[in-house]
Amino acid sequence: MSSTAPIAVIGLGYVGLPLAVALARHFPTIGYDVDQSRIAELKTGHDRTGEIDAPVMKDSALTVTDNSAAIAGADIYIVTVPTPVDSDNQPDLRLIEAACAAIGKMLKVGDIVVFESTVYPGVTEDICGPALAAASGLNCGQEFFLGYSPERINPGDREHTVDKITKVVAGQNPEVLDRLAELYGKVTTGGVHRAADIKTAEAAKVIENAQRDINIAFVNEVAAICQKLKISVHDVLEAAGTKWNFLPFTPGLVGGHCIGVDPYYLAYQAQKLGHDPQIILSGRRLNDAMGDFIAGCIDENMSGPGRVLLLGLTFKENVPDLRNTKVIDVITGLKDRGHEVLVHDPVANSDEAERFYGISLVPSLEGQTGFDTIVGAVRHDEYLSLNDGDLGNMVREGGLIADIKGLWRGKSLPADRHYWQL
Repeated sequence: MSSTAPIAVIGLGYVGLPLAVALARHFPTIGYDVDQSRIAELKTGHDRTGEIDAPVMKDSALTVTDNSAAIAGADIYIVTVPTPVDSDNQPDLRLIEAACAAIGKMLKVGDIVVFESTVYPGVTEDICGPALAAASGLNCGQEFFLGYSPERINPGDREHTVDKITKVVAGQNPEVLDRLAELYGKVTTGGVHRAADIKTAEAAKVIENAQRDINIAFVNEVAAICQKLKISVHDVLEAAGTKWNFLPFTPGLVGGHCIGVDPYYLAYQAQKLGHDPQIILSGRRLNDAMGDFIAGCIDENMSGPGRVLLLGLTFKENVPDLRNTKVIDVITGLKDRGHEVLVHDPVANSDEAERFYGISLVPSLEGQTGFDTIVGAVRHDEYLSLNDGDLGNMVREGGLIADIKGLWRGKSLPADRHYWQL
C-alpha cells in the first residue's frame, strides 16, 4: 500500500460513508455519490443516515464529490451501491452495472475494483468483470483486477462498526488478495478473513442474512401459533431462553435492505442452477406475510373500523432508514380493513416518507388524543419512554393499545384500555 493514488469509494450511503471515513484515517480517500444534495450535506458535516457524527465528519480527511472525474486517478475503486430486488423479488443489478460502466471509463492498467455490494455468487466475475472490460477496453484479470469484501454494516449499531468487525476479503489472484488484506487490515481492529475465492465471499455474505431471515421466520410462525393459543410469544421466548443454547431471536417485521432482500439473491442463483431453495423461500414468504397477519390481529381486537395512530415507520429502531420497511404492510392491511391510519416517527425523514410511501407523518405526539387504537410498531427510544399516562391520553377509554414489538411489556397500563401484544 505504498501508492499515493487515492482510494475511491463509489456510493456514500449506510455502507460507503462509514467505510470511506475509516479508510481516510489511513489513506488518501475520495468518496463519490451521484446525489448532489447528499454531497452538499456531507460537506457541512451532516450525515442524514446518522452513522457518522457531525464532529467526526467535519474532522475527517475524506474528500467527497458528485463529480465522477474527481475519482479518475484512483488505483483502487470500492463499489458500495445498493443492490435491491424488483417488484418480482428478482435481483436488480442496474446500479452496480451503472457503477461498472462509469468506473470502466477511468480504469488504467493495474487498477483493482472491489465490490462490497451484496450480490449472488458469480456476479463479480461473471457480470461486473465483463462490464468493466467492455467499458475500459482492458483485459479483466490481466490488466485490471477484481476483489470482493462483503459489507457488514448494521445501521444504528455503534458497537459493530466497520473499524471493529472482521472483514472477509477475496481477490482475483494471490497478489490482489494480499493487497486487499493489507488495505482492510489497516482499517479494522477485528482482523481480516481471507476467503478461498470471490464466489465464496459472495456466498458467505448472502447466507449470513438468509440464516437470520430463516430464524426470524421460525419465531414469527411460533408467534402465529401463540396467538391461537392466546398466550404471549414474548413470555414463551423468555422462558425458552433460559436454556443455554436457545437462540435469542424475536418475532416481528423483517424489512430493510439486507435481511429482507439478500435471501432472494441466493434463491435466484439456486434456481438458475436447478435447485429448489425450499427453506429459504418458505422463510421469505412467511416473513413477507407478517405485516398483513399483524394487521389482522389488530383488527380482530378492535370493535370495528376506527382511527389508528401507528408509532414508527422505519425498518429498525432509532435509525432513519425507510428502505423496504415492512411497517407499510401493517398500514396497508389496516386501511384495507376499513381503518383510518395516522403515522408518527421521530427519526424518519418526512419528505422521504411522503416520496416513498405517500405518507404524511404526524409531526409530533403532542395533542394526539382520542384514538381508537395506537400501534407500537418500532422500538424507538421515544416510544419506550411513554408511560401509562401518555398512552392513556392517546387512546380513548375502552380503546386498544397494540404492541407489536413488546414495547410496553411489564408496564403499568391504564386498566380501562385493552392491551394486545404479538
